[in-house]
Amino acid sequence: MFQSHFGEIAALLTAMFWAVTSLSFEQAGKRIGSLTVNLIRLYIAFGIYTVYLYFVRGIPFPLDATKEAWLWLSLSGLVGFAIGDLLLFQAFVVVGARISMLIMALVPPITALTGWLILGETLSLQSVMGMVLTISGVSLVVLKRGVPELNSKGKNRIKFSYPAVGILLAFGGAVGQAVGLVLSKFGMKDYNAFAASQIRVLAGLVGFTIIFFIMRRWGRVWKGLKNRKGMLFTGLGSVFGPFLGVSFSLLAVQHTDTGVAATIMSIVPILLILPAVFLFREKVNIREIIGSFIAVGGVALLFME
Repeated sequence: MFQSHFGEIAALLTAMFWAVTSLSFEQAGKRIGSLTVNLIRLYIAFGIYTVYLYFVRGIPFPLDATKEAWLWLSLSGLVGFAIGDLLLFQAFVVVGARISMLIMALVPPITALTGWLILGETLSLQSVMGMVLTISGVSLVVLKRGVPELNSKGKNRIKFSYPAVGILLAFGGAVGQAVGLVLSKFGMKDYNAFAASQIRVLAGLVGFTIIFFIMRRWGRVWKGLKNRKGMLFTGLGSVFGPFLGVSFSLLAVQHTDTGVAATIMSIVPILLILPAVFLFREKVNIREIIGSFIAVGGVALLFME
């Protein structure tokens, strides 16, 4: 079971790590700002990778990676971290986290499509059904039903209540994450997943550093570094996100289809329900409970193949 589904297990652990990360970065972002957190987390993660790889591999930097691996993993880091995360965080501002999270549920099908186009991957009918179930469950949880409006004939009509630019930003974030995963698998091959993650983080770090110079946001970074609680949550999120989360996501795509891995990793909103109830005293309705069961059922279907 463990060996035959190592990729799926790695993807499930990734989702758990990202759940911890999202809670940590949410608290950090409230204190020092989301963009500042985004940059500082990459610096912290790069330091963690350097120390870890020195003790585990004997070399602190991935100098043994091929030029091809550096090229594709760097592109993956720029697309996933710098471009994708930048668009996603701006989408949070324009349309809010709930709508952005819903659109991010498009990552698995986008990943599967990209994997089919670039890597020639195929998905079985059971895998497709599992993906559909998981995405449906996640959508049911993160999307709230609004009060329908009536047109002049008394019939329900669909009204777009959110700015198109915000929807496009969130979609861009989803595409960035999906393409980043596929590029990672293409460039990584059999190379060490943690060393490959270090390359991705370094590329994202360079990209974000350039962005901060262009946006002139360094003053906020120095101010954020002085906030103890903000830095505590940023450090915690950096361990579970850019370090453990990203590395295990690469292990996942290395040992299973990218579409399957992305689907399992998309259950993060489901995993956040219990912390929301017990830590933040939020109320969970029946739709969220049903959505949780549907999503877990989809993940189980992927495991039973």
